[in-house]
Amino acid sequence: MSSPSVIESPEEVLSTMDKSGKRKWVYPTPAFGVLWRARLLVGWALIALFVALPWIQINAKPAVFLDVARREFTFFGLTLHPTDTIILMVFLLTILVTVFFFTALFGRVWCGWGCPQTVYLEFVYRPVERLIEGKENKRRRRDAGPWTVDKIWRKSVKLTIFTVISLFLAHTFVAYFAGWHNLLEWMGNSPAESPGYFLLMAGTTALVLFDFGYFREQMCTITCPYARFQSVLLDENSLIVSYDPGRGEQRGTARDRRQAEKKLQEDHDKGPIDLDKLEAGSTSIFGDCVDCGACVRTCPVGIDIREGLQMECVSCTQCIDACNDIMDAVGTPRGLIRYTSERAIDDKPTKVARPRTIAYGIILLALSSVLVGLIANRGPLEVDASRASGTTYRVTGDDEVANRMRFRLRNRTAESVDVRLKMTSPEGAEIRIIGEQVQALAPGEIQRFEAWIVVPASEMPPGGTDSTFEISVNDEVWKAIDFRLLGPVQRTTSSE
Repeated sequence: MSSPSVIESPEEVLSTMDKSGKRKWVYPTPAFGVLWRARLLVGWALIALFVALPWIQINAKPAVFLDVARREFTFFGLTLHPTDTIILMVFLLTILVTVFFFTALFGRVWCGWGCPQTVYLEFVYRPVERLIEGKENKRRRRDAGPWTVDKIWRKSVKLTIFTVISLFLAHTFVAYFAGWHNLLEWMGNSPAESPGYFLLMAGTTALVLFDFGYFREQMCTITCPYARFQSVLLDENSLIVSYDPGRGEQRGTARDRRQAEKKLQEDHDKGPIDLDKLEAGSTSIFGDCVDCGACVRTCPVGIDIREGLQMECVSCTQCIDACNDIMDAVGTPRGLIRYTSERAIDDKPTKVARPRTIAYGIILLALSSVLVGLIANRGPLEVDASRASGTTYRVTGDDEVANRMRFRLRNRTAESVDVRLKMTSPEGAEIRIIGEQVQALAPGEIQRFEAWIVVPASEMPPGGTDSTFEISVNDEVWKAIDFRLLGPVQRTTSSE
């Protein structure tokens, strides 16, 4: 019995792979149009922002600092800790709904204009590659040819420059988690003194170099899940980059059109022409698309935008610039490929306010309001008070009932604060801190201590009583906390 043969794929699964699953290299030709120049300005502004955020200091901390080791997450002066669970949860939900909302309205505008993968690849790595290896057609022929001296030196120089850029980007990325102050200190040490740092930077640099030097558009088409989500995030009213088939079809090259004109002239010379019975070769059936392939050659993910909305499209608008240049050259209006919606392509009005966007907008407004409220009402201190393990209470020889408590205080502010604790009820109760008294807390500092809450036995009802203690910050009462104190079921003056 013969073994079953592998079923061949009827079509290409991805634009960057053939039927066998082998990668097809993409050599996009840039189209330097109006949108490309706008993206260039936005891209370099974002690059400057990406690099600057770990350097910019707000309240003596980087603007964005994800200190995983200390479990502190700083965003523009606001430092969150793992105990800020609700704020972190609402913050992440707000980001998620924001993605849903803007995708429903503007499609994948983030992918084409703001994603670091697109920005660095299109405006840093590929320009360097074109400068060293030449235009796309030359690179394609050189890559397909043998290893010559010319090919070796170009590839070597490109790899060296790519490595330097990747090293810088790796340091910038790690600075978000470690801070430049630590990186600069580690850089001044030898690998023997900071082996972990050098291993971390070597691994991160290798990953960045692999991504932008080799993996490239496959990060968008294979790895990133956003492309898979767009089928449920987009609808027929969402803004997309699209080809207008009603205007462009039937496609015809300049040669096709010349032949059609010649045939039409021959038919005209033979006698009157019935306009309802024009042959398929006449110019009247051609649309504005001249089938030049410029939109395909310029696409960084290798798709043909004329085949409709596709998962791989990152809305980079390169096809718009390329097509507009061709339209200008042949004397037809721009916009054969343009920002539009599926409804607009079908000559229907695009609806901005629709159930999806209204629902996302309401949820986003609610989450944003809750987030602002939580941050605004977030106090200067984080306070945890709990009963110490061991004996629940103790009756002293001085006719007092003492409960042992455990406290943890964290300063949430960017300045040092003076903290004091004071019992306000029951009558005669006081806090006796074990060890050193609570003093000023530095920004972000945590103090842990234990204390006896001592209550006169006469003020302790059988079984226990409710108590209240006040916390003062810089000599101003900040918060009152209630706590249940335990005592003997029957009054006693003897020590247990």
